[in-house]
Amino acid sequence: MERVWDVVIVGAGPAGLTAAIYARRAGLDTLVLERALPGGQILETPLIENFPGFPEPISGAELAERMQTQAERLGAQFVLGEARSLSSPQGSWLVDTSMGPVVGRTVVLCTGAHYKELEVPGAREFAGRGISYCAVCDGYFYKGKDVVVVGGGNSALTEALFLSKIARRVYLVVRHPQEDPKALRAAATLKEKVLADPHVEVVWNAVVHEVRGDQAVRGVLLQDLGTGELRDLPVEGIFVKIGYKPNTDWLRGIVDLTDKGYVVTDGMMRTSQPGVFAAGDLRDPEVRRAQAVVAAAEGALAALAADEYNKGLKS
Repeated sequence: MERVWDVVIVGAGPAGLTAAIYARRAGLDTLVLERALPGGQILETPLIENFPGFPEPISGAELAERMQTQAERLGAQFVLGEARSLSSPQGSWLVDTSMGPVVGRTVVLCTGAHYKELEVPGAREFAGRGISYCAVCDGYFYKGKDVVVVGGGNSALTEALFLSKIARRVYLVVRHPQEDPKALRAAATLKEKVLADPHVEVVWNAVVHEVRGDQAVRGVLLQDLGTGELRDLPVEGIFVKIGYKPNTDWLRGIVDLTDKGYVVTDGMMRTSQPGVFAAGDLRDPEVRRAQAVVAAAEGALAALAADEYNKGLKS
């Protein structure tokens, strides 16, 4: 593409979509590059109850669609493609993508993060055959069956509540003892709902030791972290929510990253490279929280910073 955009936004989760809205309201020529469906991780959330302006719960998919529609109404253009590298050969920033090169005076990185895989015997072999990382995507295959959810954060508890309306029984495997006040690292409302749900049984102080099955998952071997005792639990589905890794491998050597691969920014989302900004779940979780409203706020800040940078170029 020979066109030079004022801002190229890489990724269309809540951060990227909000950045597009703010960039267009600032009058910036805006391109959004997304490798899949706009929405990012909120597409996996059946109901969002804490996004301002929505007194009634809204699905992640509907919220993403509304945000994209708003950005497009304002004039942002969307392109389907995956970013592969970032360079600055002639002052502007060149994003090499699966659809060809894209050039922007500024770039806002919003590529988010992907789920961590369960690394125990049998987990990789049964991926797609009983091991899942998205209850919204695969939950209905387990209607009336017993399933396990692994994890103790917001995502894991949200998955457990979603599956409790589909599966016969949901076992929530948490690696901390019940008396640990931080055992469930989730919002208070989610904790209350999970602990009160008759279809959810919390297995405290335990981890998955092994996944078992034949052509598909037939059970999971759990290990009690206190006693070391192993428990064979017959289930047909295992849903994993044990954290995320940032989608930043393509940025190594370009912008400063933490030891865990998260992009380092200042308070206005500026990275170590002039004209390059970052927002959302690819930023260091030590200085933020993984919430849609936080990502949206960061996207707004990044767009405002990109606008300020563009004005400096034109002055």
